[in-house]
Amino acid sequence: MRRADRLFQIIQILRRSTRPVTAAAIAAELETSKRSVYRDIAALIGQRVPVRGEAGMGYVLDGGFDLPPLMLTGDEVEAAVLGAQWVAGHADPALARAARDLIAKIASIVPDHLQPLIRDAAARTAPGWAIPPDGLDVAQARAWARVGKKIALVYRDKADHRSERVVWPVAVGYLDSTRILMGWCELRQGFRHFRIDRITQATFLDERFAARPTDLRRRWRSMMKDRYGLDDD
Repeated sequence: MRRADRLFQIIQILRRSTRPVTAAAIAAELETSKRSVYRDIAALIGQRVPVRGEAGMGYVLDGGFDLPPLMLTGDEVEAAVLGAQWVAGHADPALARAARDLIAKIASIVPDHLQPLIRDAAARTAPGWAIPPDGLDVAQARAWARVGKKIALVYRDKADHRSERVVWPVAVGYLDSTRILMGWCELRQGFRHFRIDRITQATFLDERFAARPTDLRRRWRSMMKDRYGLDDD
């Protein structure tokens, strides 16, 4: 790997991590020596890249630093297009349109030698399943989760039992064959997941729920990690 490419990859490693990254971890990913990583870190700092840290403790990239958007590797282009293809085939109409727009934007900015990764990528997602009709406006549900407003639902479970719920929305999840509304249920006093195709009525309330959306999502992630062993990272 050329040194310029290695410097770029070190920035990428630091940018995607929320914790300090050790030289050993960087060296292992780049298949180089720790001594080379130390020299590269020193070179980045000399070029005024805002890297903080020290040997043995790890390094972080300060906020506010970014690279030109055209500096994408082939794997990054393919990963972005692969993800956007999945969203285009499985998400609600608003996100599906955004995914198709994203693919078009990527195609408009990457250089010619990367264009085949968009038109004829080696990685492809399977076509989307025939997803049942949504029982609420999914785009509005995502917006209510962002601003912290409640949603009143009429819901039928898998046994076709009807219930009325007031939910504090956390997020919308997209599975292969259905969509899920995750939220705090006032009726059950706990986090619940609702299949959106089983929602028979939804009223978007102006009332805000008694938690910051970021705190509610943090509590939901903690619950998922405790229950299923899922890692927040």
